[in-house]
Amino acid sequence: MYTIREATVNDVETIKQLAHEIWWPTYLPILPADQIEFMLADRYSTAMLTEQINSGEQTFLLLYADEQPLAFAAYSADDKDPEVYRLHKLYSLPSTQGKGVGKALLNAVIERVKSAGKTTLELNVHRDNPVRGFYEKMGFVIAYEVDIPFGKYFLNDYVMRKDL
Repeated sequence: MYTIREATVNDVETIKQLAHEIWWPTYLPILPADQIEFMLADRYSTAMLTEQINSGEQTFLLLYADEQPLAFAAYSADDKDPEVYRLHKLYSLPSTQGKGVGKALLNAVIERVKSAGKTTLELNVHRDNPVRGFYEKMGFVIAYEVDIPFGKYFLNDYVMRKDL
C-alpha cells in the first residue's frame, strides 16, 4: 500500500514542502505563528536539511502512496547513549492522519533501529500536542519533561521512550 524509502539530498525540497504543509495545521493550535515560522526556517531550510542528510547526522525516510509523498521521518543514534536511537521527526499530511501512514512510517524506523541492534527509541513531543496519544498507542511512555530554549522560545516537551 505504501512505499517507504531512504531520502537523499535530491529529496530536500520534497521534505521542505511536506513540512510547510504539515506544520501549520499541526502546530497553530498550540504554538504562536511567529514560533512556527521561526522553527520552519531553522529546521527545514534547504541548507539544514542538506547538511543533515549529507553528513549522516539524521537518516530521513519518505513514505509514498501512488508516487505521492505523504509523510517523512528522521532518526539517528543518540549522542549520549549508544543503546538509544532518537526519532527527530515523524510527520504526515493532515489528510492522511488516522489512516495508518504514521504507524507504517514509525514501524519502518523501529525495524531499522532493531536491525542496528539497539534497544530503545526515544522522541520529544510538545506537551500540548495530541499526537502524544498516537505514541502511547504505539507503546511509548513518558520518561520525563524538558523545557528546551530555542531562540527566544521554549520547547515544552515530554521525552517519550519505547523499549524495542
